[in-house]
Amino acid sequence: MPNANTDSHVPQSSSELSAVQRRAVSELLRVSPVADDLARLFRAEGFSLALVGGSVRDALLGRLGNDLDFTTDARPEQVLAIVRPWADAVWDVGIAFGTVGCRKAGGADGEVQDYQIEITTYRSEAYDRTSRKPEVSYGDSIEQDLVRRDFTVNAMAVALPDKIFVDPHDGLRDLADRVLRTPGTPQESFSDDPLRMMRAARFAAQLDFDVDAEVLAAMESMAERIDIVSAERVRDEFNKLVLSDNPRKGLSILVDTGLAERVMPEIPALRLERDEHHRHKDVYEHSLTVLEQAIALETDGPDLTLRLAALLHDIGKPRTRRFEKDGRVSFHHHEVVGAKMTKKRMTALKYSNELVKDVSRLVELHLRFHGYGTGEWTDSAVRRYVRDAGPLLSRLHQLTRSDCTTRNKRKATALSRAYDGLEERIARLAEQEELDAIRPDLNGNEIMRILDVGPGPQIGQAYQYLLELRLEHGPMAREDAETALKQWWAAQ
Repeated sequence: MPNANTDSHVPQSSSELSAVQRRAVSELLRVSPVADDLARLFRAEGFSLALVGGSVRDALLGRLGNDLDFTTDARPEQVLAIVRPWADAVWDVGIAFGTVGCRKAGGADGEVQDYQIEITTYRSEAYDRTSRKPEVSYGDSIEQDLVRRDFTVNAMAVALPDKIFVDPHDGLRDLADRVLRTPGTPQESFSDDPLRMMRAARFAAQLDFDVDAEVLAAMESMAERIDIVSAERVRDEFNKLVLSDNPRKGLSILVDTGLAERVMPEIPALRLERDEHHRHKDVYEHSLTVLEQAIALETDGPDLTLRLAALLHDIGKPRTRRFEKDGRVSFHHHEVVGAKMTKKRMTALKYSNELVKDVSRLVELHLRFHGYGTGEWTDSAVRRYVRDAGPLLSRLHQLTRSDCTTRNKRKATALSRAYDGLEERIARLAEQEELDAIRPDLNGNEIMRILDVGPGPQIGQAYQYLLELRLEHGPMAREDAETALKQWWAAQ
């Protein structure tokens, strides 16, 4: 692959460089039928086209997917004119920022895949210090476009269809060194788009890269600049970090640079000062460990609901910490306080109502199991546990198991066995009673017919009474349910 930047530094090890090149060539060959075809269309109209940014980075890392990013000197309206006859579908929701999206089926060796493509006009953008939106201006050269990219590892391009490698900021060297630097000064980069500070933490977590010391220093000194970024963009970036393979690394960067204090202050607040006798755990470290242990229990890929609940499950502790007279430290009702704090923070970050409800509910329930002891719960208590968890039961299982971070192996084993016992009881009762759909033995229509009354609040009260009987005693025969209902009604 020819290199347009003959002065660029390369990895010291020739074997390391050749491995990078082999991965890149393999990945580029896979997407060439689509990428080269599109490049020829642009060339025919007198325009340039290059694979750019994360797509080049991922090709060099051997992890290029089907989402391809391109850059061009064509203006957005010209891009639309070129791709509309060619693509299987086109969308222009990002056209105000110079981006046109499309979908195209293609592939090599007879393997047809759908490629999601974004084509962005060369551009430069900067934030007004009081604005949440970037001001977009178009550039005329790929070098001008690359210098405004967030990090050097994302500031590389492959000009098509000739496959000329463009690397004016030594991105290949930084990729080999696994370090995140900015093409220009980090101060200029973060002033242009403050969200890049969070992106540094996210890429560190996703790629297991280190952040350059100068970049970290700029993040710390400019942390307040994140305040001008919309809650939605902050939320989306935070989600990507949390869903990464190594969220601890990214979260630690956010906390250490002061960014977390601006976007989710409940997390750094977990770093409670330890009392002189160390009578409570380091809640911050505990929460990160719970998150990691929850990730290890995931069965169907990254689970944002579970991960957020694991990270936030103890955020009520700082507000509820008390030093008791006997020297102990208590956090009474921290799960209830934490659930309210979770709801407030997630709402401020514009999370969906459903996700807010689910995560805050898990935070509220995460201590419930600790009243189980060695299995003293009645069947009624087990039914209520299942009823209260509802569709979140499997996640509550995972969260509860993850919340054991004790180094006392005997205690950890006992807790694990106790929860095994609870799950076995739930399974046994579920098989007997259809626990996943707990409802009274009589429905609303039957209640109205038996009591000979129409719809109204009394029917809801009767329904709730029968539900409590069902939870307390399990399924009832129909005749017994009717008798109980009539007795309740007479007492009213």
